[in-house]
Amino acid sequence: MRAGDELPPLEIPITRTLIVAGAVASRDYQDVHHDAELARQKGSPDVFMNILTTNGLVGRYITDCLGERAVLRKVAIRLGAPNYPGDLMVLRGTVTSVENGAAEVRVIGTNGLGNHVTGTVSVTVPGAAGGEVAI
Repeated sequence: MRAGDELPPLEIPITRTLIVAGAVASRDYQDVHHDAELARQKGSPDVFMNILTTNGLVGRYITDCLGERAVLRKVAIRLGAPNYPGDLMVLRGTVTSVENGAAEVRVIGTNGLGNHVTGTVSVTVPGAAGGEVAI
């Protein structure tokens, strides 16, 4: 893998179960992540995904693409358009740099409303060296 390479896209159907399970698993009990009626009372059309679930999905995307030896070193993301039930998020990544077995990947996750998540992931792949990350 070299700088400029694009990772294959990953399509993730956004289900109510995924949203609620992600919130519970990350101990984020904010009602907007599990109670549609309360979310609507607060101005949202439905429950929406929390940042911790998105962060986990970004990490999964990178390790799925780079292999089981990949080690996430830093994940820096920013949320944009919410992920609501019934939508589809598509994660895409572009390798921006590779040096001494470490890579930085720019990640964008889009849904029907626009960019849900943007950010960068720093990752190492043990055993890789030089200007490439071997997968």
